[in-house]
Amino acid sequence: MAVDVILGLQWGDEGKGKIVDFLAEKYDLVCRFQGGPNAGHTLKIDGRKYVLHTIPSGIFRPEITNVIGNGVVLDPFTMVKELQSLDAADVDYHSRLLVSKKAHLIIPTHRYLDAASESAKGHSKIGSTLKGIGPAYMDKTGRNGLRIGDMLASDFESRYKAIKTKHLGLVNLYPHIDFDLEGEEERFFTSIERIRNLRYINSEYFINNALNDGKKILAEGAQGSMLDIDFGTYPYVTSSNTITAGVCSGLGVAPSKIREVIGIAKAYCTRVGSGPFPTELNDETGEKLRVAGSEFGSTTGRPRRCGWIDIPQLLYTIMLNGVTQVIITKLDVLDTFDHIDVCTAYGYDNLITDELPFDIVNIPIEPQYENHAGWNQSLEGIVNFENLPEKAQLYIHHLQKLLKTKISMVSTGPEREKLLAVN
Repeated sequence: MAVDVILGLQWGDEGKGKIVDFLAEKYDLVCRFQGGPNAGHTLKIDGRKYVLHTIPSGIFRPEITNVIGNGVVLDPFTMVKELQSLDAADVDYHSRLLVSKKAHLIIPTHRYLDAASESAKGHSKIGSTLKGIGPAYMDKTGRNGLRIGDMLASDFESRYKAIKTKHLGLVNLYPHIDFDLEGEEERFFTSIERIRNLRYINSEYFINNALNDGKKILAEGAQGSMLDIDFGTYPYVTSSNTITAGVCSGLGVAPSKIREVIGIAKAYCTRVGSGPFPTELNDETGEKLRVAGSEFGSTTGRPRRCGWIDIPQLLYTIMLNGVTQVIITKLDVLDTFDHIDVCTAYGYDNLITDELPFDIVNIPIEPQYENHAGWNQSLEGIVNFENLPEKAQLYIHHLQKLLKTKISMVSTGPEREKLLAVN
C-alpha cells in the first residue's frame, strides 16, 4: 500500500489534529514525521478537549497503531504529561504507541540554550516557544545529539553529561538568564524512567514492512508549510521540514510510496509569533476573527495574529507539497461577517503577482483583495454541504477555483462530526 499525508498549508494551527482523528479509522498506522512539542494538535471528542504535542492524533482510535518517527525531537517531560492525560482518559495506548529509536531527545540544556539565545536577540526575536527544539535539531545536524536509542544504553548518563558540558559552554556566550537547571534535570531523569516503558522500534523497517504487508499509513505533520526550514518565511521558521518531503526523511519511506497529500487550511489565516504575515489585520476585524475563532495557541496560549485567507501563499504551499486535495477548517468562524476578503495577488516591486518574493521578510507587500458577501447565519447543526447557506457554498467553490485544487471537505466546528463532504 501507500502513505497518505496530512499537513498544514499555512503557518500552523489549521486544525490538522481533528482531521487526522477523523480520517484515522481508514488507516492502520498514523505516523508523526517531524517537529517537537512546540506543535499542539487539539481534538474535541465526546465533549472533552485533548491537546497532543508529540503523540500522533490517531491515538484515540483503539484499533490504530501510532508511530513517533525518527524526524521528531522528543521532550520526555512533555511526553509524560501527554501519557498522563491519556491515562486519565482511560486510553489504552501501551501496545499501540511506538517510538523510533532514531528520534532525537530534547534535554534540559537544550531549553536553557533556547531561552538564552532568544533573550539575547532582543527586538529581533523569532518567536521561539522556548521548548529546546531548535538547539536539539542543531545537535542532530551537528552529529552529536542524543537519540531515543541512546536512552537504552548502559552509558547513557555519561553521554548525557558530555553534551550537557558542551551546552553549558555555549550558554556562557550569552547574557545571564535565570534557569533552574538542577530542577529541570531532576524532572528530566524522572521522566526518562517513565518513558523507558514505551515500545521502541527501528521505525524505518517497521513502517516499510507494514507497507509491504498491505497496511494503510497516514503521515501526520506538525506546524505549517510556511514554517518549513527551507521554504518558509526564513528566519521566522521552525527547525525541520514541514512539507511533504519531510515525510520521506522523517519516516524512512521512499517518495514513490506517497499517494494522497491532504492539505489543511483555515477559511481565514493565522500566525503565532513573529515574522511576515501579508494579510494580517491589526484592527477590529482581526480582533473579531481572534475572538470568534478562539485563536490562542494550544501550546503557548499566545494570542494568534489573524487575517484574511491568502491565495498566493496557499498556491505556493500546494505546489511545494504536491497537494491532491484541500480541507478548509473553521468555516463557521466567518458566520457573522458581512463581508469576507480574499487576497488573490501581491503587489511589490512595481509588480502584481501571485508569486512570493525571495525576501518576504523585508519586502513590503500590498495584498490585492476580492470582496465576498458573508452569509450572516450560524452553521450549527448543518450536516450536509448542500444545506450550507448559498453564500457559504459560493465562497468554498470560489476558493476551489482560485486554488486549482479539489476542496474535499469543510469543517464547521471542533467536533468529529462537524466535517462536511464537498459536492
